[in-house]
Amino acid sequence: MFMFNIIQFMVPVIFMIIFGIIIFGIIKGTGQWSKNNKQPVLSVKAKVVTKRAHTTSSSMNDNQPAHSSTFYNVTFEVESGDRMELKISGGEYGLLAEGDVGKLTFQGTRYKNFERQF
Repeated sequence: MFMFNIIQFMVPVIFMIIFGIIIFGIIKGTGQWSKNNKQPVLSVKAKVVTKRAHTTSSSMNDNQPAHSSTFYNVTFEVESGDRMELKISGGEYGLLAEGDVGKLTFQGTRYKNFERQF
């Protein structure tokens, strides 16, 4: 009987924790989106310092195929020496190489474009 009482208490608590994490993520993402929209679009001379790809995968069970997602990040160094890491698309990621120099266009933490200069 004691175990049933613990489980009866824990299920709603775990549900509320998961629900809270989801709500927190939505609020945080919306806040960052709004903050980026308020920032000016800037174009600066920059150099590609590093590239990074992170892949996650999951499979619910043997009857369903695995699902994977890849996230691409590039670190740019601007003329002042400051560095910023921005998320970019896979297509853009493939076109950039470490050491490339060009004009970076961004808005807040949102990557817009990189035009390589030769």
